[in-house]
Amino acid sequence: MNAPLQSPKNGAVKPALTLLIAAPRGFCAGVDRAIEIVERSLERYGAPVYVRHEIVHNKFVVDGLKAKGAIFVEELDEVPDGAPVVFSAHGVPKAVPAEAQRRGLDYLDATCPLVSKVHRQAERQIEANRHIVFVGHSGHPEVIGTMGQVPEGMMTLVETVEDVKALDFAADTPLAFLTQTTLSVDDTAEIVRTLQVKYPQIVGPKAEDICYATSNRQAAVKQIAPGSDLVLVIGAGNSSNSVRLVEVSEKCGTDAKLIRRASDIDPAWLEGVGTLGLTAGASAPEELVREVVDKIAEWRDVEEHTLVTAEEKMVFKLPRQLLD
Repeated sequence: MNAPLQSPKNGAVKPALTLLIAAPRGFCAGVDRAIEIVERSLERYGAPVYVRHEIVHNKFVVDGLKAKGAIFVEELDEVPDGAPVVFSAHGVPKAVPAEAQRRGLDYLDATCPLVSKVHRQAERQIEANRHIVFVGHSGHPEVIGTMGQVPEGMMTLVETVEDVKALDFAADTPLAFLTQTTLSVDDTAEIVRTLQVKYPQIVGPKAEDICYATSNRQAAVKQIAPGSDLVLVIGAGNSSNSVRLVEVSEKCGTDAKLIRRASDIDPAWLEGVGTLGLTAGASAPEELVREVVDKIAEWRDVEEHTLVTAEEKMVFKLPRQLLD
């Protein structure tokens, strides 16, 4: 076991630590786009620009945009008439842009295009007279936004296999399923299998709704976790994809800690740890990854290794209003 951790003094030798850094990690194309929309809106309209809900689930990012002049609100009734407003990357119910139009607000939609794709799928299934079973986490903004795309009562939320078993649709009910984009790949596959066994007629999307970034980050954790004594995940407690990374590591048999940034690290966590895994959720900037590495290097002699499991080159277009 390594010696108890404290900052070495008087040139004392620091215990060695192997650091396995997951790749891909951190910002995805949807988050990059959402942040750029707010920044460009501030340049175009000047401060303040209002943002409905956290643009992405990361306090560091939100605070940085606040410093530039963004004002974050939960509902449109907090936005003054005539002010520009940006909708978050998680998507919003149809009623929100409709209200913005009624009030004459100049709004920009930063919804991730992969979330918007799920919204369009929901509309198509309703047009086909199918009831939608939606796999997601109750109360998450993406779930609220997606369920708000269809008439009330036309979508049923399930979170677990047990929820699926409790469904009581008639055997001949026209059904479709969709999923939140930031779920556990493995857990969702089990829920979908259970749905398909119970309702063989159920129609699914042509390609899975879980986004490429969520899938890639979970796959990367599966590579670093088995060889690590502990995994640190940089992300927020309300970030679905970040919490899933913690769960993935734990299912690999490796303890994991969710941290917002370096200051959250308890040095005692590293006692007895010879190999540390590190990753970041899709709304955590690389700046916070380097901050964590630097903090750990205060206590340990760090040898970094990056394990690359996929290359990401996805880029999403900005709204037309910002391209003029």
